Amino acid sequence: CEGRGQCRLSGCRRGRQVRRRELIMDAITLEVMRNRFFAITEEMGAALIRTAYSTNIKDRRDCSCALFNINGDTIAQAEHIPVHSGVLPWGVKGALKHVDKDALKPGDAIMHNDPFIGGTHLPDIIIFSPIFYNGKLVAFVGNLAHHVDVGGKVPGSLTPDATEIFHEGICFPPVKVKKEGIIDSEIYGMFQSNIRTKYESGGDLMAQIAANNVGEKRFGELCDEMGIDVVLEAVTELEKYCDRRMAAELEKLPAGIYEFEDSLEGDGITTEEPLQIKVAVTTGGPKIKIDFTGTCPQVRGPLNCVRPMALACVYYVIRAMTDPTIPPNSGTYSRFEVITPEGTLVNAVYPAATGSGNSITCQRLVDVLIGALAKATPEKACAAACGSMNGIQLGGYNPKTHSFFANGETVGGGYGGMWDQDGTSGVNTHMTNTRNTPVEVLETIMPVKVIRYGLMPDSEGPGLHRGGFGIERVLEFQTDEVDCFIASDRVNTPPWGLAGGMSAGGAHFTVIRADKTVEHLPSKSRIRFYKNDRLYIQTSGGGGWGNPASRDKESLRRDIRDGLVSMERAEKEYGGL
Repeated sequence: CEGRGQCRLSGCRRGRQVRRRELIMDAITLEVMRNRFFAITEEMGAALIRTAYSTNIKDRRDCSCALFNINGDTIAQAEHIPVHSGVLPWGVKGALKHVDKDALKPGDAIMHNDPFIGGTHLPDIIIFSPIFYNGKLVAFVGNLAHHVDVGGKVPGSLTPDATEIFHEGICFPPVKVKKEGIIDSEIYGMFQSNIRTKYESGGDLMAQIAANNVGEKRFGELCDEMGIDVVLEAVTELEKYCDRRMAAELEKLPAGIYEFEDSLEGDGITTEEPLQIKVAVTTGGPKIKIDFTGTCPQVRGPLNCVRPMALACVYYVIRAMTDPTIPPNSGTYSRFEVITPEGTLVNAVYPAATGSGNSITCQRLVDVLIGALAKATPEKACAAACGSMNGIQLGGYNPKTHSFFANGETVGGGYGGMWDQDGTSGVNTHMTNTRNTPVEVLETIMPVKVIRYGLMPDSEGPGLHRGGFGIERVLEFQTDEVDCFIASDRVNTPPWGLAGGMSAGGAHFTVIRADKTVEHLPSKSRIRFYKNDRLYIQTSGGGGWGNPASRDKESLRRDIRDGLVSMERAEKEYGGL
């Protein structure tokens, strides 16, 4: 229009367009827009972490942020916690079935934590907000954060002896916690009245809302800069782009049906018998089918997964074992057919307890999926990792401060070895991406003293490329009446190896009382500690890959020199130096 004001392209401020731009997005513009979308979600995550009150979010970073289209499909999601990648969009989609989209207004924020609408467990609270531009709903922005307490029968809410969701805390259906920019004092008051850690959780809730405010602002600025037509076109084209890339990767997989099974060590309540998880992966062409038929029925204990949790595992593994550079977008997963029989461990029905589903069961779902796909694409597979988030929940009442305390931590372990490298040591694996709680922080917020914190020697799975080492953490309690809840696995079923690699050492949980009495705990335990009692946490390493006798001798010498592999183990498992 050359400055004459005749340009019809939305967003043309300077009047320099000569003709209306055809809405066919070129690759360069699409790549710029992709990065802009993901930058918004990353900035949201930074805002949430920096403004949160609890150690669980500001230090461990147990949260995720995303952008969604008006139907709840993912546009972009920051690379935070893999288990949230499949849950967040379904949490938004599920909530929108209960919310009148036409009645939403700028400044609204919807909150819920109901796993059966779309979530994981009750401490994971989802908050999402509509984004309006020129009075029209154009997108949603949202986040999920794990709160240190949401009520229930124990401090921290998660307990291995929960048999129904009512034991695990207060459950919110989709409600407007913020209406036209104003916090709903009644809903907020109900939230505060049902939790123990009012200060931390109240601050975390406000941090979640603030993070969404950042996302709304940045999306609006993007629309101002590029024009709403270009932004919405990019949303559509990004979905198509991700679909094309995943289709091309699926085409590369050799056609076949690949099966695998593994088990969990009981539900911690009614049975110690193995709980079987089975999968059959069918490849061939631009689609993939994942069938969990044969997986055991849902259980009384809190190991149950709702379907979105199983989907998150599928999304993570297939993206990791094809091309992990494909953006996490709804189009990336559109060619996946996932069968999760209702009433089973991978698609539990109300009112099943789900507290440990993401920290234990999801990790085993990853193991079986990798085990199956290792037969199709072995160069992309790692041996089994530590197999659990090794959840340690501590809580109680501090008579000195007249307040409750609670803290949850996932201790981590070792990754499995691969065809070209050793497994990583001492990290949270697969479906969690959280950090640890620093010793100084833990000793500040909890009545404990950390006696030891380091890698666990001789815990790796031997192999040409060994697995990573597990973690040893020893806690000494400084007060009485501290409740502890351990949600773990791989005590009696150590992580397996691949291609001739050996299993890793299993996890161990040991209590030494102040009077020197020793107790060995199962993988799922509820126990109470008193002053000067000690808890020894020893997590699994990762399985090995390839024949241990073929391991590079210099690498073996380095592990011995670092105190990670004993001379006895080197002789027995690796054939010596």
